[in-house]
Amino acid sequence: MHRLILGSQSPRRVDLMRDAGYAYEVIPAGVEEAMDASLRPPELTCANAALKAKHVAARYPDAFVIGADTLVYLDGAPLGKPSDLEEAVRMVTSLAGRTHQVCSGVAMVCEASGIDETFHVITNVTFKALTDDEVRAYLAKIDPLDKAGGYAAQEHGNLVLQAVEGSWTNVVGLPMDELGEHLARHGFSAAVSE
Repeated sequence: MHRLILGSQSPRRVDLMRDAGYAYEVIPAGVEEAMDASLRPPELTCANAALKAKHVAARYPDAFVIGADTLVYLDGAPLGKPSDLEEAVRMVTSLAGRTHQVCSGVAMVCEASGIDETFHVITNVTFKALTDDEVRAYLAKIDPLDKAGGYAAQEHGNLVLQAVEGSWTNVVGLPMDELGEHLARHGFSAAVSE
């Protein structure tokens, strides 16, 4: 059995993997993500995920490495992480009362076994109609600067979310049902005690 590495320091991804019961290590990739608006969401997120996984796998060729990238898209345009609070306000305001997509690309690489796979998951998320005061009150409760689209579904999401159609964990940052299926095919199982 190969050692399992999550090539991400995202606290949300770390929590999702831990809560699912996987035995894994966290080794952040530390690479610069591409932000190419000309690429479709699946292409861009899978490319970034593969970049991260391959970077870590090059240092640990016997390990099974997971890389992931999640982006928020509104009308086909990517919303990355806001650079400051005012950009976060603009992002969340633009999402208010509308449906957008959250796309996660996931890459799995094990150099020793010749594994190099990617997949993506898209979830539709609808925001409530929000006033400027409601947007600012929500953002005061979270740290929007490290989150794509400037929001966190798992942190006070009830204040902004109206509906989520598809994978909830994808919106949080890692589509666990789909990842679990891929990991199971490669001999990894979650060990959550009931």
